[in-house]
Amino acid sequence: MGSGDEGMRVCVIIPSLRNHEELDIVLNGLSNQTWPIDEEGVLDVVVVGPSDDPGKEVALANGARFVDDEGSRTRADACNVALREIDCDIVMFTDDDVWVPDDWVEKLISWFDRDEVAGVGGPNFAPPDSRSTFWQRVIDVTFCSKWVTAGTVYGKRGTVELEPAKQLPGVNAAYRKSVLDEVGGFDDGAIGCEDAMLDYRIEQAGHKLWTDRSAIMWHRRRNPSRVRKQIQNYGLVRILASKIHPGMKEWSHDAVGLFPILVVSALVAFVWGAMNGGLAWPEFWDISTSSVPFGHPRTSVHLPVSLAYIYVLICWLGAAKGSSPSRSLATVFVAPVMTFLLHWSYGSGVLKAWWRIYISKKPGLQVDDKNRP
Repeated sequence: MGSGDEGMRVCVIIPSLRNHEELDIVLNGLSNQTWPIDEEGVLDVVVVGPSDDPGKEVALANGARFVDDEGSRTRADACNVALREIDCDIVMFTDDDVWVPDDWVEKLISWFDRDEVAGVGGPNFAPPDSRSTFWQRVIDVTFCSKWVTAGTVYGKRGTVELEPAKQLPGVNAAYRKSVLDEVGGFDDGAIGCEDAMLDYRIEQAGHKLWTDRSAIMWHRRRNPSRVRKQIQNYGLVRILASKIHPGMKEWSHDAVGLFPILVVSALVAFVWGAMNGGLAWPEFWDISTSSVPFGHPRTSVHLPVSLAYIYVLICWLGAAKGSSPSRSLATVFVAPVMTFLLHWSYGSGVLKAWWRIYISKKPGLQVDDKNRP
């Protein structure tokens, strides 16, 4: 689709599945890059997907290559197929539902003149304008909260131009092809968390990853029902991935697994306290004057309500101080609702993983949706 500077061969890999209309937007953005052109460098854009996908015609019409994913059932497997088909110096990854800034390639590629850079990425945000629905903007604000969803890499922005990173977002990342070949690409069959596992293995091999705070990718968020399923899957595969790669284990991911348990326990405590005289209206909100004596029933009623207030306040403050360009009075106000749903979904996924690991002990503990020995 064009040529680049200093003879550097660059390939952009886009896994795509039944999303040809948005894929056309992605390819249009890649065709308008500001990356300098000369006679030696090459920018190769490869779309990988099923052979009968409408995206094939869209890719070819935009001057991109199309690679048959060979029946891959996961993003990781499709990307591995594409990696075997390309010959380049730098591999960039994005998705088929993004709006590519004109300087995206130029910004990320510029860092590879440093030997210590094995991979570099940047933040990704939902388009803050009419290209996103209200709830997609709320989801973005929630993802990019300063505290309550700080474990995500969706909207992390460093404080300096380039700083070390542990994980790069799969939708906005570039790697040296030699490094990807060294570690063997993505984990085969990974149904999620494939980018985190790849980055972990790259670091274990002695390489360094970085993030450029200015290299933003505009990534359309899923709608609430779909994003809940997505986040539940993240919780499941993150814990399973930590079982495979113990070095990936972090307390924050396990902590969210307790969230559904704590919520149910708080509701049970509230109901029990209310049924045993701990609730008195209208005196409930004024503990100092309430006629209900202190004791277990009253504590069981007031403690869950107090914790809920604190939770909402933390969600509001975290959303307001987050990095999302979609922050507004309305999106920040609604953010606690979405935060609760995402914590519940992620926690449910963690509980599923714990069940598989410690209770059912199903064979094939690997993060894999295929039937392997």
